[in-house]
Amino acid sequence: MIVETIFSTLDGSGRPNFAPMGIVWGDEFLIVRPFRNTVTCRNLLTTGYGVANLADDVLAYVNCALYDAVLPHFPAKAGPGVVFEGTCSWREMTLVSSAGNDARAELRCRVVYTGRQRDFLGFRRASNAVIEAAILATRLNLYDPRVIAEKLDHYGEIVDKTGNDIEKEAFQLVRAYVQRGE
Repeated sequence: MIVETIFSTLDGSGRPNFAPMGIVWGDEFLIVRPFRNTVTCRNLLTTGYGVANLADDVLAYVNCALYDAVLPHFPAKAGPGVVFEGTCSWREMTLVSSAGNDARAELRCRVVYTGRQRDFLGFRRASNAVIEAAILATRLNLYDPRVIAEKLDHYGEIVDKTGNDIEKEAFQLVRAYVQRGE
């Protein structure tokens, strides 16, 4: 099962990086599959430590996915990492093995600490639409611009119909990003 997280890592100098990341979820082990040319991949391979944050804050997903935001955070408990302040719960992990192909790594990690701040109630329809739109925006080079426009219009209808102010703000940030990228 792939679970959407905000994955946090540190570089060699201690600078945090936050990135939305769908990871293969398990009790003792998680599999992270970042593209090899990403900061997340470099940091996890360099430090051997990462944090999977389960968060319901769609604005945080959009800001770190598209605008490289360094989210508010606190130190991880079991190793050299950081935890997103707005997370519901998190899992800290150490790298066990590395595989994959030239484009994408497959990094098997052992869970070394689990923390919790509050319940994760899930995403509403609008939240899901914002997350899907943000994922689409990170892959503009993979899709025809007409397909992107159609999908954004579809997601926008869902957000307009069912979203709250935060979801609407997050979706407008996605739309602005896509418009600048086209």
